[in-house]
Amino acid sequence: MSSQKFILYRRYFNHGTFGELKDATGNTIAVTVECPWLNNQKGKSCIPEGSYQIQRHQSPSKGVCLAITAPTLGVTLYGTSQRSHCLIHVANRVSELQGCIAPGESFGVVAREWGVLQSRNTLEQLLTLIGDSSCTLVIRGQ
Repeated sequence: MSSQKFILYRRYFNHGTFGELKDATGNTIAVTVECPWLNNQKGKSCIPEGSYQIQRHQSPSKGVCLAITAPTLGVTLYGTSQRSHCLIHVANRVSELQGCIAPGESFGVVAREWGVLQSRNTLEQLLTLIGDSSCTLVIRGQ
């Protein structure tokens, strides 16, 4: 189903970017945590708002996850670009991220830091939902 589309509605704070991932019908399928917006600095900032493709990826360090790409926005999986290896992977806190997105079931505090809970289970559900297809992910502010 390459026609699947997801929308990530974000809210920006100094300590991180928090969002709700919704399907095309508006159902929330996950909440997310990301780095704060720091002018798209590689490894420190969340990625810019816009339209991306997401697909299953085998990361050497993160295992099975989802890769986020949009060459027109300077985000590629490999090669020379402004940002590469931006992933949706298991994590609970901003301090565990380097420009990637961590999904969760709900927001909470982990080790005195705001983040998401049940990240591994939520990523597994996303991987099942997406399967082997490539989907559209639209990221926008709320």
